[in-house]
Amino acid sequence: MTAPSGAGKTTIVQHLLATFPDLAFSVSATTRQPRTHEINGREYYFMSIKEFQDKIAKEAFIEYEQVYENQYYGTLKSEVDRLWAEGKSVIFDIDVQGALHLKKIYGEEALSIFIAPPSLKVLKERLKNRKTENKTSFAKRMRKVRFELSFKDKFDKVIVNNILDIALAEAENIVASFIK
Repeated sequence: MTAPSGAGKTTIVQHLLATFPDLAFSVSATTRQPRTHEINGREYYFMSIKEFQDKIAKEAFIEYEQVYENQYYGTLKSEVDRLWAEGKSVIFDIDVQGALHLKKIYGEEALSIFIAPPSLKVLKERLKNRKTENKTSFAKRMRKVRFELSFKDKFDKVIVNNILDIALAEAENIVASFIK
């Protein structure tokens, strides 16, 4: 599952995990600093740039992207292998380019879902209300949002998250049909 920041992707992923016991969350790796509430190994595997680049050299990632300058995100092969060994279907909460890369690798075995905001104006307000960004990082994030939205038609399904309960029900129906 992918979306621009603030579209509601994480909320929808958490709902799907609570709804479907056979789903398991793939924790991504990143070089960004943890936010106050984040715990290493739960939200992300937080790494230094050197650690991340060492893993790239060892081909430890299924996919990775330098999303912002000196800010890498990636999906560890070991994380996906661990979840498959538990007999789980893996759900990802990753950036747009990473999601497209996973779809390219796994083809019809993967379902790609793009969570879209109802409008740029609504998304901008959601991000402002989070109060997690300074002016510079907010402007950078908004530029990235416009870029990410240009890829939405490349996904199997698009859910517009205007009214959360409707988006959650739509996500449930889509996932239920896929994993049946």
